[in-house]
Amino acid sequence: MSTTSITPLKKEKFSEQKNSIPTLKVVRNDLETQKAERSLYLNALSLNSLQKKDYLVIAATFLLMLLSIGFFIKFQPELEKLHFERMSTWWGASINYIAVGLLAIQLFFLTYLIVLYTRYKVVKSVLDDFLPTCTVIVPAYNEGKLVYETLLSLSESDYPQNKLQILSIDDGSKDDTWQWMLKAKDKLGDRLTIYQQPKNRGKRHALYRGFKQGTGDVFVTVDSDSIVKEDTLRNLVSPFVVNKQCGAVAGNVRVLNKEKGLIPKMLNVSFVFSFEFVRSAQSAIGSVLCTPGALAAYRRDAVMNCIEDWINQTFNGQPSDIGEDRAMTNMILKQGLHVLFQKNAYVYTNIPEKYKSLYKMFIRWERSNVRENIMMSKFAFKKFRKGSTTGPRILLSMQWLKVIMAYPLLLLLVFVVVTHPILFVCSSLAGIFVFSSIQMFFYAKKYNLAEAFLAYTYSVFYLFTLFWITPYAIATASRRGWLTRDLPVTTV
Repeated sequence: MSTTSITPLKKEKFSEQKNSIPTLKVVRNDLETQKAERSLYLNALSLNSLQKKDYLVIAATFLLMLLSIGFFIKFQPELEKLHFERMSTWWGASINYIAVGLLAIQLFFLTYLIVLYTRYKVVKSVLDDFLPTCTVIVPAYNEGKLVYETLLSLSESDYPQNKLQILSIDDGSKDDTWQWMLKAKDKLGDRLTIYQQPKNRGKRHALYRGFKQGTGDVFVTVDSDSIVKEDTLRNLVSPFVVNKQCGAVAGNVRVLNKEKGLIPKMLNVSFVFSFEFVRSAQSAIGSVLCTPGALAAYRRDAVMNCIEDWINQTFNGQPSDIGEDRAMTNMILKQGLHVLFQKNAYVYTNIPEKYKSLYKMFIRWERSNVRENIMMSKFAFKKFRKGSTTGPRILLSMQWLKVIMAYPLLLLLVFVVVTHPILFVCSSLAGIFVFSSIQMFFYAKKYNLAEAFLAYTYSVFYLFTLFWITPYAIATASRRGWLTRDLPVTTV
C-alpha cells in the first residue's frame, strides 16, 4: 500500500449561490463543521434550483406543445383523411392496430404499477440492538476529492460504530484519488480501511475485493461520488431484520449536482419517478429489478452464494465489465429472495452535466439491460421462489417489450417524420403532454411545482436527442467498456 505524502490543502469556504443552493467545497479542517455543511447542502437540494434560463426552457417547451395542438386542430381534416387512407390498406391498418395495442398494454401496465405503488410501505428503522453488522464498500476510480466527501459522510452515519466497517478500494486511479483516500484515513483512523488495486481492473473487481475483505452480515455498496444522509445506512439495512426473505435493498438515488445545469435538473425529476414510484411498485412484490450502484445493500449469505458466478460472468464469451448491479440483483432474485426498495434511504450522486457523457451513461445502462434481461429470462419463467411469480414475470415482459419494439418503433418514427412530419410532431408532443403529466404531478406533490415542469422538458429532450439509445445498445450489446470512466470528474 502506497504511503505517498499529501500536499497541504488550502481551506475553502462554503458559498451561497443566487438560487439559494450552496456550492459544496471539499477541504475543511473541522469534522463537525464538515458534517453541518454537508447536511445544509443536502437539505438545500430539496429547494427550487431553477434559474431564469431554466424557466425560459420550460416556457419554450410549453410553447412548442401549444403550437402542436394548434397545428393538430388546423390540420384535423387532413389528418382524418390520412387516417382513412391508412386504414384502407392492410399495412396501414396493421400499424394502427399495433399502435392501439401497445397503448393499451402501456395503460394496463401503468395501472398495475399504480396499484402496486398504493401497497408499498417503507420499513421503519429498527433499534440499534437489532441492527446487523454492516460492511460498507466504496470502489473508487479517478474520483479525486469526491471520494473524500463520500467516506466522511459515511463515517457520520448514526449506525452503531461497533457494528460498522467501512472499506474503500482505489481501482488503479490515474489522478489523486488515492491521496484523498489517505487523507480520509488520516481523519477517520481505524474506522476506515483502504486498499489500492495494483492496476485498474474495473468496478466489479474492486467490489469483489471488498466483498472478500468485508466481515459484516450485510454488505452496502456506495459509489465514490455520492453523499449519504445520517440515517441512510440504518434505513437501508432495517429490511433485512424485518424480512428474513430479503436478499437485497435498493436505496433512493437523487442528484447531487442538480444546480450545475439543465441536464442534472431534468434527471433529478426523472429519478424521483423512477425510484419513488417505479421501484416502490416493484418493491411491493419483492422484485426490484436493479439495485443501483450508487446505494444498495445485500445479505452476506446471498452474495457469497453467487459471488464466483458474478465475478466470472461473461456475455458472448467476453468478461462482463458493466452492469454489475443488475447482475447481482438477478442472481439474488434467482435464489428465491426478495429485493426491496427503501424510500427513506437517500443517497445523492453526481450525474453527467453534458450531453456526450449522458448518452454514454445511458448506452452502458441499456447494454446492461439487454444482457440481464436475457439472464433473468433463464429463471423468471420457472418456479424460482415461493409464492406468486406473476409480478416479476410481468415486469420482465415489459422490459422485453421495450427491447423488441425498439427497431420497429425507430423505423416507424423515421417513416412518419419523412412522410408526415406534422403528424409526427403533433402526436408525439400530445403523447408527451399526457404521460409526462403523471411524472409532473408526482414530483410536484412530493417536492416543488417549479422543477416538476421539467418532466415535460426532459421528455421532449429524450424524444429528439436520445431516441436512438436503445436500438444502438441492442446492436452493440456485446461491446465492453465503461465509456465514462476516463471523462473528467465534475466536483461540487
